[in-house]
Amino acid sequence: GLVLGVYSSEKDDGAAQFTSAGDAFDRLVSGKLRELLSLCGPPLKKGKTRIFHGLHQDFPSVVVVGLGKKNAGVNDQENWNEGKENIRAAVAVGCRQIQDLEIPCVEVDPCGDAQSAAEGAVLGLHEYNELKQKKKSIVTPQLHGSAESEAWQKGVTYAEGQNLARYLMEAPANYITPIKFAEHIEQKLRSFSNVKVHIRPESWITTEQMGAFLSVAKGSAEPPIFLEIHYLGAANTNDSPLVFVGKGVTFDSGGISLKPSSGMDAMRADMGGAATICSAIVTAAALNLPLNIIGLAPLCENMPSGKANKPGDVVRAKNGKTIQVDNTDAEGRLLLADALCYAHNFNARAIVNAATLTGAMDVALGSAATGVFTNSSWLWTHLYEASILTGDRVWRMPLFEHYTKQVTDCPLADVSNIGKYSRAGGACTAAAFLKEFVTASHWAHLDIAGVMSNKDEVPYLRKGMAGRPTRTLVEFAARLSQDSHN
Repeated sequence: GLVLGVYSSEKDDGAAQFTSAGDAFDRLVSGKLRELLSLCGPPLKKGKTRIFHGLHQDFPSVVVVGLGKKNAGVNDQENWNEGKENIRAAVAVGCRQIQDLEIPCVEVDPCGDAQSAAEGAVLGLHEYNELKQKKKSIVTPQLHGSAESEAWQKGVTYAEGQNLARYLMEAPANYITPIKFAEHIEQKLRSFSNVKVHIRPESWITTEQMGAFLSVAKGSAEPPIFLEIHYLGAANTNDSPLVFVGKGVTFDSGGISLKPSSGMDAMRADMGGAATICSAIVTAAALNLPLNIIGLAPLCENMPSGKANKPGDVVRAKNGKTIQVDNTDAEGRLLLADALCYAHNFNARAIVNAATLTGAMDVALGSAATGVFTNSSWLWTHLYEASILTGDRVWRMPLFEHYTKQVTDCPLADVSNIGKYSRAGGACTAAAFLKEFVTASHWAHLDIAGVMSNKDEVPYLRKGMAGRPTRTLVEFAARLSQDSHN
């Protein structure tokens, strides 16, 4: 199969404006493609397709996809590069049509931006069907022509990184337990000589006095794991690293503060923070990015049992602060509190944590963007600029003292794990809680609860767990590595 792009006509004559690959193919078939397109009715709208059979012996099926305006660039209203997003969406829909025809291989027009085309193809075709007997036919996308092969390969690597996060988040919680998660990541990193993976057991977590993390883990029969990854990509292995921290609750029942049963199955993806940061490091290693990255993922389940945290219990974090656990379903911040304390051991250039932390974040932004709370404008600028390129957007949220008072005004302990005004500003009070465990001057907390899954909002992702914002984290790390070089 072949996927070719066509731009919306700038003029009223409605003549199709092909990409250079489309033009070349049309010449190959003596203008038949242009002729057939004009016979098919009005010009192709953005994201719409037409499919033609029997035009050329090498390509029995050709899908033509609408790319929208030719020179669409950064849209300041939308905070993304519209041209790149148009390509991702169009290529994804074209590749899926080839898959529906059960054609095993598809060549993809680079559409002027081979990286975006590759991302659209590889993300658009991904589907979790490991456990089904009847599987969709596998389609291998490859670049049509050879001019942009390096950019194409980069796009494939970015997309495969996000697909790894999608795989981990989608898999059932009895398949991805804390130890299985850690082993899966270790196996992905095994071939890189500049990566060390430490799978820390419960005894190590106890020695590190991570009392908040352990208090969540003790409710489950699955033992907790603290996954620590060291990627040494910089020329000087002693350069200050970027530290990624990810919440790794492999299943979240809510504990004693039990969640409602409807939709609880989706809580297999409550380790989305750990999945995205670990996948970003796997991608950074595959791209051989010239910087050092450390990944930290506290992994456990949050279950109700005779040993579980009870509302009103007080636990002690690694930095000595006491925490009143007023709601056992606000458990992610307990894991992150200890992991963030530990992250300060590494003289980090920046600490960035990701977590499916609060339903309030989903209420605030829905699935449009990841909420970012940060004490550093430098860090914010890098994350924001990275997200414009990837189309996986971020939006800055407040870290006001106003919210800090709501978590530190606590009857029994230094801090409470929920704000005293209950649900008001829930994403903001969660961020204020985490800030109590951070002394680093460049720290960002990404609340990814709203972008955890995809219904139909992102056209190049199928329904299911989204693996967002893995590509933004990778692009951010890539920008940081360029920074070190300059």
